[in-house]
Amino acid sequence: MEPVVVPEPELAYRILALNTEKAHNVREKALEVIRMARSLAELDPRPEREFALEFDDPSLLTLGLCYEQRGRFSGGVYAPMLRRVEAFLGSKLPNALETRTERARALLELDDAVIAAVAELKERGFVSPYLKAFVVARINPLRFQRKAKATFDETVAKMLASARKFDAKKIKADQLAAAGGPPDEAP
Repeated sequence: MEPVVVPEPELAYRILALNTEKAHNVREKALEVIRMARSLAELDPRPEREFALEFDDPSLLTLGLCYEQRGRFSGGVYAPMLRRVEAFLGSKLPNALETRTERARALLELDDAVIAAVAELKERGFVSPYLKAFVVARINPLRFQRKAKATFDETVAKMLASARKFDAKKIKADQLAAAGGPPDEAP
């Protein structure tokens, strides 16, 4: 496939919306969105919400900042929660990026607490590629609420408190097995 050269800079920033080549994973999309946001903040400091088409999803801005600080950040386990509590901000893009930086800091603090909870589970002998997703699901206050209205700060603060209180001794193997999906079929 031939590359497309676009002389209009404003159209070039719509690359995520125009990309039909392959589906990006959360990490790639988030990193691309935060790079675009930084560039646009210098060129066109309109309110963040006016770039909704270019950025696709407001959670990608926060996740992008997390990935920049931690290349192996598990953004996929936090993305469903973030999609429910994030919205495009009304402040100008440079100021919005400051808010996003604070949110990324809070999310990384939450991730540290989740990592500690996962380590406790591993010490108890639990082995699963889904341990982090399991812990995040257990501490997510929105998981059973369908149309809950919650803010980023409120939700992350509740999750952080729950992660710090997480008691691996109360977790049973069947709870973790149920969270991993249906059992493999016998041959």
